Amino acid sequence: MTIELRHLRAFLAIAEEGNVTRAAARLHLSQPALSRTLRQIEEHFGTRLVDRSTHHLRLTAEGRTFRDKALAALSAVETALDPRGLKSRPLRLGHPWAALGDHTVPLLRRWDETHPGTPLELLRIDDRTAGLTQGKVDAALLRGEVTADGLRTELLTSEERVVVMPADSPLAALPRVTLADLAAHPIALNTVSGTTTMDLWPPTARPVAAIEVTNTDEWLIAIAAGRAVGISTSATPSHHTHPSLVFRPLTDAPAIPVVLAWREGLGHPAIPNLVALAHQVIAADGARRTTG
Repeated sequence: MTIELRHLRAFLAIAEEGNVTRAAARLHLSQPALSRTLRQIEEHFGTRLVDRSTHHLRLTAEGRTFRDKALAALSAVETALDPRGLKSRPLRLGHPWAALGDHTVPLLRRWDETHPGTPLELLRIDDRTAGLTQGKVDAALLRGEVTADGLRTELLTSEERVVVMPADSPLAALPRVTLADLAAHPIALNTVSGTTTMDLWPPTARPVAAIEVTNTDEWLIAIAAGRAVGISTSATPSHHTHPSLVFRPLTDAPAIPVVLAWREGLGHPAIPNLVALAHQVIAADGARRTTG
């Protein structure tokens, strides 16, 4: 059987709705017809993609992999068939938080000056690869180790770690903070796009508890409310200010690499220009700080 676009759209509707009936209504199909389409896809791959053992359908591991590939494929087709793409194809640059830190605005300004024919769209997407593996963006600014398959990365810079805490925290009295100082406090962990895990501490000296959140906004609120403290990078203070938060350097944790990532194979033709310009902007900002 040949997989067609209708198969991709049908599967993605089921994955998003978690229910065949709602997915069928969304696609204006009958439930039996959509169920047959799902069976055809599974027969093509020779494996179950959807777990039907519960009322709310769940994707199997194979189903989650196919969902990401289907999203990327459908996005590529829609981009290729968009009439606006014949005139000017934007370069979509994703990030899960803080973009390129203090270098973000200079990068955007320089891009507009040097590449006026190619719009650069900066998109925040709460995802481990900022939507890159799903085809939502052409490139992404990511922090920490990038483990997703099929991606190329270019190291741009590194950022020192900082501790984020409520202004009334006892830790705020310290000019600098160590990992040991944090052991008595709950830690807010962004499990989707954060760079901090409990593995940062030795197994015998880990914090008393962790509060897990799924995006930067939830992470900031948990800290501002006094429920936890957090660890981020030096890009956070200028991008996520809040009157209830203070920041202190974390002295004994490794710096975090910042990379530009993109998919292997044919990609946006302007990606090499973006890589080169990002290096230029970072170098120029560093030279200004040195001379200033």
